[in-house]
Amino acid sequence: MHALSPTDSAFLWMETRNQPMHVAGLNIHTPPPGSGPDYVSKLLADWSKYPAAVAPFNLRPVLRLGLWYWEEDTEFELDYHLRHLALPHPGRIRELLAMVSRLHANLMDRNRPLWETYVIEGLPGGRFATYTKIHHALVDGVTGAKITARGLCQNAQEHKPPLWAQHFDVHPAAQPAATSPGLLQQISDIARAGKDILPGIGSGLWDMVRSAYADDAAALPFQAPPSPFNVEISGSRRFAAQSYSLARLKHIGEAAGATVNDVTLAICAGALREYLLAQGRLPRKPLVAMVPVSLHGETTAGGNQVSLLLANLATHIADPVKRLKRIVESTAQAKKRLTAMPRLQKLAHGITSIAPLGAGMVTGSAEQHPLFNLVISNVPGSAQTLYLNGARLDEMYPVSIPTHYLALNITISGYGDHLGFGYIACRRSVPALQRMLDYTRNAIVELETALGIGAHATPPRKRAAVKRKPLKSRVATD
Repeated sequence: MHALSPTDSAFLWMETRNQPMHVAGLNIHTPPPGSGPDYVSKLLADWSKYPAAVAPFNLRPVLRLGLWYWEEDTEFELDYHLRHLALPHPGRIRELLAMVSRLHANLMDRNRPLWETYVIEGLPGGRFATYTKIHHALVDGVTGAKITARGLCQNAQEHKPPLWAQHFDVHPAAQPAATSPGLLQQISDIARAGKDILPGIGSGLWDMVRSAYADDAAALPFQAPPSPFNVEISGSRRFAAQSYSLARLKHIGEAAGATVNDVTLAICAGALREYLLAQGRLPRKPLVAMVPVSLHGETTAGGNQVSLLLANLATHIADPVKRLKRIVESTAQAKKRLTAMPRLQKLAHGITSIAPLGAGMVTGSAEQHPLFNLVISNVPGSAQTLYLNGARLDEMYPVSIPTHYLALNITISGYGDHLGFGYIACRRSVPALQRMLDYTRNAIVELETALGIGAHATPPRKRAAVKRKPLKSRVATD
């Protein structure tokens, strides 16, 4: 039995039928040359030779005296967690995204370990996909990406056991139990933690107070305007994804003096602006995004180790370069402040900053007074080409969590020389989500044109209007 941290427990307490709290990854593979049409069947037959799971894949949540614990599932059944599906004809990426949308909407059984893996065949050219979802109480996005990467191989000749049969050191249950500290040691630990936690709580509360009169580039709680994304959601989901050249985004950053992370925020801001303009619902004030910040580099502890910063997306600014500049100013202020904090202070600051969200969800006030408008995450991935027992991993896309009053979530993940943008939203609250793929590409072209770079650019003094050609709703390599 391992007790969950308050942060991890929150994902179990928050979960409802309309608000599943799992994250997922969609991977698309090409079988090895000459493998034949039965490659997927052989892969599944090989995986079935590993009927037992190791931590964290053998752990299920149990509630004891109002607290959540991880407990080993002594009746683990692989057939429940591993599932084989095929796409309906004609087996395009469109059908794959529709299937992932449906799978992602389903709750997982808490009587079992909270993960499921689907192997989906039927894509053109013999390609197949894997879709794996894991509860957010078990891993955060960064940990999930690390587990996925380590579970794959770095060359086509190497073979590994399936994910659930591999040993990982990213969860407390995978660590040797430490000797219980004595009373004096416990008191000392609490006192040291308090020195960091209390200032973090104070800084989070101060942000809420000063948000009423701050007029600089910083984004603060409750400065976000009401938007179509800050509404109650249904249990249905829609997923859209596409990848873009990392070198292309780096080129934009070099021309504008911005980081790749800031460029991705600007691309999302441009896409959101065009989406809301098309809906006739663009707020006059700029949208504000919550950007999770991983703290795993500062600790060996497992579970969720995340703080956050708020980013002004400057969606009220029409000029893409001025919009990017405003985003850079906003994130620079937030990063400077967060970097100066110790890890526990960062955690406390982040938790305090979003604490009013729960009350806003319960009372409904989050619709008119949102803390922020949406979540935009950037998850690092492998720069190397990876393989699944000889099958090359072509594309990798994150699938995250929409919640009540945060109906849209955007997660960006790197793989190789591309960044994959994954959009997940409530199907009813965010109509025509697939158009965000069109608008994302338009936002990239718009930045290139304004900066005078790229194949689509024109000289700055004779800047042409950006032609917005509709794209197909698909996962694509740009």
